[in-house]
Amino acid sequence: MESTHHSGDGVTLSLLSAALALTSGSAIGLILGLIGGGGSILAVPLLVYVVGIPSPHAAIGTAAFAVALNAAAGLALHARHARIRWPCALVFSAAGVGGALLGATAGKAMEGQRLLGLFGLVMIVVGVMMLRPKPRVAGTSVWLNRESARRLLPRLVGLGAAVGLLSGFFGIGGGFLIVPALMLAADMEVREATGASLVAVTAFGLSSASSYAWSGLVDWPVAALLVAGGAVGAVVGTRAHTVLASKGRALTRIFAVFVIAAGLYVSGRGLVVLAAT
Repeated sequence: MESTHHSGDGVTLSLLSAALALTSGSAIGLILGLIGGGGSILAVPLLVYVVGIPSPHAAIGTAAFAVALNAAAGLALHARHARIRWPCALVFSAAGVGGALLGATAGKAMEGQRLLGLFGLVMIVVGVMMLRPKPRVAGTSVWLNRESARRLLPRLVGLGAAVGLLSGFFGIGGGFLIVPALMLAADMEVREATGASLVAVTAFGLSSASSYAWSGLVDWPVAALLVAGGAVGAVVGTRAHTVLASKGRALTRIFAVFVIAAGLYVSGRGLVVLAAT
């Protein structure tokens, strides 16, 4: 969309572009509130194909910032109602910050359409993972302390760095990777890992966004609209979730199929553009 400009250009957004950014944020927030995750994976394709940001790198940087703020808001709400395993979450997140910065640097160095094509493949993987039943962890959930550190620290640091690298490279929250990684690293149950994952999503998103912002690849007006729309959508989605709680699994399956289809489209478009150049 030609009427969309980056904030770095010193040109304000058109009314249509602003409305599309706000609507895109609302859609992401609605999905997050309705099914509890997955919506953020749509941020980059929405920014590229709906809002009209021409640079995949700018779309990734903008999405990373918006996802981080949404995760921080979710973390604040979650911390009020559930116990978060802070020691494990903080170690995992700290290890992943370095990985996220390294991943963001690698992502910025890759040609935009090739990066977008790979992003489409990640969307397909996310959709497939959402279709699978949530894993169950056998054994007792162990807190990180002096006794358990020798066993837990290497797993938390290693998996945190690996997931942070992928999160930074694609500018995504990475919750679909963080939750199973925390379950594997610290024997967490799904509910515990979901709460702790918000710490990591916030940390990884801010790290990635900082790297992209340093290179002038965050469209701040669009990011603000995405966050504002996401807040409204999340409220509506959360209320709808209480009404449709019994159909949560069916809604997740439908959304997963949509993510896979969108991933095929994004990767296909990226490959077509690359082939034509």
